Amino acid sequence: MTKLPTTPSFRLDGRRALVTGASSGIGQGCAVALAEAGAHVVLAARGIDRLEETVEALRVQGHACEALALDVADVDAVQKAVGHHEPFEILVNSAGLAIHGPALETCTADFDAVMNVNLRGAYFLAQAVAQRLMAANKPGSLITISSQMAHVGGIDRSVYCASKFAVEGFTKAMAIEWGRSGIRINTICPTFVRTPLTEQTFDQPERVRWIEEKIKLGRTGVVEDIMGSVLYLASDASALVTGTALMVDGGWTAD
Repeated sequence: MTKLPTTPSFRLDGRRALVTGASSGIGQGCAVALAEAGAHVVLAARGIDRLEETVEALRVQGHACEALALDVADVDAVQKAVGHHEPFEILVNSAGLAIHGPALETCTADFDAVMNVNLRGAYFLAQAVAQRLMAANKPGSLITISSQMAHVGGIDRSVYCASKFAVEGFTKAMAIEWGRSGIRINTICPTFVRTPLTEQTFDQPERVRWIEEKIKLGRTGVVEDIMGSVLYLASDASALVTGTALMVDGGWTAD
C-alpha cells in the first residue's frame, strides 16, 4: 500500500509564546490564535489594564496565558523579562509605533521614537529570545509583524518605511546566523488593517481612497486576516521557512 505524506500539525501544545503589543489589534489577535492552538501565551504591552482584560477573556475560554507589563523600547527591561521566564519557543513581536508626516517635516524626536520601538526594540527582543533558546538548546520560531511598507514607499511614511525596511534586513541576517540552531525568524507584512494604531489613517477619506485603489482584493484588512498567518509561521507547518516575509497585503505589492 502506498504510504501517503502526513500534513504537519498546526498545534502548539506544550510550547511557550511571547506576544508583544498584545493588548489590542494585531497583537491581541495573534495571542488569541496561538492560545487557541494550545500554546501557553505571555501577553506583553505597556498598558497593564487592557492587557489584563485580554488575559481574563482568554482564561474564561480555558486558555493558558499571563500578562506582562513591558515596553519593548526599554532594552534592559526586555532582557530582564525574557531572562526571568522559561525560554519562549515562539515570539510574536507586534509592538509598533507609527508617526506619519512629510519627510521634509520629520523631527529627530519622532524619528527616534519610531526607531526605538519598531527597529531597536524588535532587534533586541529577538536577540534576547534567541539567546535563551540557544542556552537551552531549543528550536524556535520568531515572528515580527512588519508591513507591506517594508517593501514599498508610502505617502507621509518615510520614517515608518525606514524602520520596517530595516526589520526585513535584520530578519534575513539573523535567519542565516541562527538557522543551524533550529531557530527560524520571519516577518508578516500586512496591508492596512483596521486597528487602534491605524485610526488616524482611516479618518482621512483621501487616504482611504488611495488604500482601496492599491489593494487588489478590494478591501482593507481585519485582524482575523493575520491570525492564520501567525499560526502557520509559529507551527511545524512552516518548518522549512526562515528569513522571509509573508505578504498579507491583498495584492498591494503585486505591481
